[in-house]
Amino acid sequence: MSPLQLYIIGMNLFSFILMGWDKLSAIKGKWRISEKVLLSISLLGGSIGTLFGMLIFHHKTKKPLFQIIIPLSILINGIIIYFYQ
Repeated sequence: MSPLQLYIIGMNLFSFILMGWDKLSAIKGKWRISEKVLLSISLLGGSIGTLFGMLIFHHKTKKPLFQIIIPLSILINGIIIYFYQ
């Protein structure tokens, strides 16, 4: 496996876990992960993990910023991966 593949897998797993953690924190009324962090992780390679986190945990699905940025970051990440390989 290439370093890029390992990076993408790691970032997506990390972003998925963050989405679950933030949803659980929201339910319990505890400290939350900022939207800026969640979106940044998505743009840095974790967009698919964030999307799955949104769908599985039903988290941030109605936020317009997430509805726009996540699909856009999937496209950007896909283009970068395509041209890198």
